[in-house]
Amino acid sequence: MAMIMAGIGFLLGLLCGCLAGWLRSRTVSDLALRAAEARAAAATGENNALRSELERHKHEIGELHRSIRYAEMAKAATEARDEELRRGIDEQRGLLQQAQSVLIDAFRSLAADALSRNNDQFLALAKENLATLEARALADLDTRQQAIEGVVVPVKESLQRMDEQLRAIESSRGQAYGALSTQLESLVQTQSALRSETANLVKALRAPTVRGRWGEIQLKRVVEIAGMLEHCDFLEQHSYEGPAGKLRPDLQVLLPSGKNVIVDAKAPLQAYLDSLEAPTDEIRLARLKDHARQVREHMTKLAAKSYWDYLKPSPEFVVLFLPGETFFSAALEQDPSLIEQGVNQHVILATPTTLIALLQAVAYGWRQEQLAENAQRISELGKELHDRMASMSASIGGLGAALRNCVEKYNRAAGSLESRVLPAARRFKELGVSAKEDIAPLEPLETIPRELASGLAENSVPVNRN
Repeated sequence: MAMIMAGIGFLLGLLCGCLAGWLRSRTVSDLALRAAEARAAAATGENNALRSELERHKHEIGELHRSIRYAEMAKAATEARDEELRRGIDEQRGLLQQAQSVLIDAFRSLAADALSRNNDQFLALAKENLATLEARALADLDTRQQAIEGVVVPVKESLQRMDEQLRAIESSRGQAYGALSTQLESLVQTQSALRSETANLVKALRAPTVRGRWGEIQLKRVVEIAGMLEHCDFLEQHSYEGPAGKLRPDLQVLLPSGKNVIVDAKAPLQAYLDSLEAPTDEIRLARLKDHARQVREHMTKLAAKSYWDYLKPSPEFVVLFLPGETFFSAALEQDPSLIEQGVNQHVILATPTTLIALLQAVAYGWRQEQLAENAQRISELGKELHDRMASMSASIGGLGAALRNCVEKYNRAAGSLESRVLPAARRFKELGVSAKEDIAPLEPLETIPRELASGLAENSVPVNRN
């Protein structure tokens, strides 16, 4: 009996060990499943990150490829663990079968015939329990397999979608790069054409006559924009005789009250044009310094001409016109004291913007002058009109007095005729003298001209006179 109990204890210990091993393998499988789910979540996060950072596609494509490799490695590891789990279950099944065989042999040797019926029942129960355990293990294995497939299949589909999106991104990137390349080629061609035109312009401006004519055209354009038209407000290329020879300003702006402002457009531009073609920054900086020096020297020469001594009345300054804002800014950048020196030498540097402002101020002065002249003409015309109206009013007043005198004389003559002559003439009819018509009575006039209180004739008003 003790041997039977020992065998039962051994069998129960063996069963407990098998159950513990199965539970341990199940725990390992759960951990592997969680790890696979975590890796699948990481792959999904990387997919979302790829979509949100599409502009940095090159870096993200590398990250995505690494994520794909990690997911594939995770899938391979999961499949390896699944295979190991299957092998473990098979091994456990083999162990259970071996244990069953051992138990059967032990029970046969120990119980013999006395325990034959109990042994059969025990074996049947063991077989039933083992079958139940095996069914549960297989069911659990199928469940785990389905769970693993449920995790791996979405990851596989996501990877496929990522691959399709990557192909679409590569295609779009290729098209975008193609369009960008076309635009860059067009931009390069445009820049080349612009560089060629600029070179032609610089080459043309190197000729002193062309440069001078261009400055005069710019000057005339500025004057036209400011409203100082040639036929009324300014004169071009007038010559004056001075002690140093003939003085020929480019523009003479006529100010109100007979004053003048001289504008010179012969600004030196050679050094600045050389700076545009300088091969290095050092040479370009040296040419710009030469440009500032040439502007300063030209200001000194212009101040020495003293235009204001020959054009009187004239303000004691002359305007040096630079035909572009860049010419002025480049010179002022290299020599910030140019403006102060120009003021000291009575030479004002002007660009198209500042000269337009100056000429508009002059045009405003001309408009005010014209308004003043118009007001003076209106005043003179009003005075003349007043004198003529006064003379006309006096004439109309005399006419009214003459009419009044005529009415009074008519009434006196009519009254005298009606009272002294006509009564005797009407008695002829009473004495039998035939007449075609009766003598009508003479009615006196009751309307006289109205007095002109303001020197203007108005409608007459009736006045009763006896």
